[in-house]
Amino acid sequence: MARVTVEDCIDKVDNRFELVLLASHRARLISQGASITIDRDNDKNPVVALREIADETLSPEDLKEDLIHSLQKHVEVDEPEPDPQAASTEAANVFEGGVEEDAPEAVSFDRMSEEELLAGIEGLVPPEKSDDY
Repeated sequence: MARVTVEDCIDKVDNRFELVLLASHRARLISQGASITIDRDNDKNPVVALREIADETLSPEDLKEDLIHSLQKHVEVDEPEPDPQAASTEAANVFEGGVEEDAPEAVSFDRMSEEELLAGIEGLVPPEKSDDY
């Protein structure tokens, strides 16, 4: 039985700590049912993971990306920014008498300054206490 050592893998993954992270992640994937890319030879999952890295049957970059993805709790979705030309096209769809039937309704927001907001908050009256509670 051939043994796999860190020296077999260190030329594929330069950092020993990163090697441990990648091999442990791959071993967990194998234990969850992922297919292995080499013969098992009665080896345990961590040894199989190290042998896969040493034999270059798996790309360390792919393993690293998979590890990062598995640790993310919030994945940002890259959505395209609104096109300024599209906004002007939507504005052109507005007729003098109203909005075109297929166009969505325009949303408008009221803007107020910080001073107006503070004045409004100061003008609020606390709720009256009642005996019902």
